[in-house]
Amino acid sequence: MRTIGLIGGMSFESSAVYYRQINEMVRDQLGGLSSAEVLMYSVNFAEIVALQKAGRWDDAAARLGDVAHRLQVAGAECVLICTNTMHLIAPEVAARISVPLIHIIDETAAALKAAGSVKPLLLATRYTMEHGFYAERMAESGVSVMVPGPEDRTVTHDIIFNELCAGIIKDESRRKLNAIIERAKADGADSVILGCTEICLILDPNALILPGFDTTTIHAQAAVDFALADEGVRSSCAA
Repeated sequence: MRTIGLIGGMSFESSAVYYRQINEMVRDQLGGLSSAEVLMYSVNFAEIVALQKAGRWDDAAARLGDVAHRLQVAGAECVLICTNTMHLIAPEVAARISVPLIHIIDETAAALKAAGSVKPLLLATRYTMEHGFYAERMAESGVSVMVPGPEDRTVTHDIIFNELCAGIIKDESRRKLNAIIERAKADGADSVILGCTEICLILDPNALILPGFDTTTIHAQAAVDFALADEGVRSSCAA
């Protein structure tokens, strides 16, 4: 089994989901008391958020690049950035290591294409929805990403940072997100990307009015597939 390296803490709420899902997937595939070989470096999210707000993406890239390098030195044979937003600097992080960086956008695009979905709504942080890196990377795979309107982007961003990252789940916020999805469906969306690793805490991708793709689960499954490639066991991630 290969060792998985996780850059976590952004936020620790979703990092805990990664850790649980990865280990559950390994146990399901190998049976018994099997669990994953995992190294996690959990950063102080407050420091990363400050860099995001200041637009200091180069400093954020240097910080996470250093973390990725430390994980490789410690024995990680692949690295995951356990957040969608910080894939804005994924190329810089990947450049600091010689092991694979498993890219959340690429894995999600593959899951969308396998399901025949080509026009998904992206629910994510403002940075992910507005900076263009997500849509551009998806477009390389033939997927045309939709984003909510300005007001709905603000609502989604605030729910993520003010509630989900703090472990707060509100039914009212779930209703707001579902209403955003309904509007997107009316505008032609054929699916929904839960494009923030905390959104799975409030929305069940299998209980939406459109097919849902949870990036946390997709990313975790990709890590497990990599880790178990030499075990002769591989399973596909269901949307």
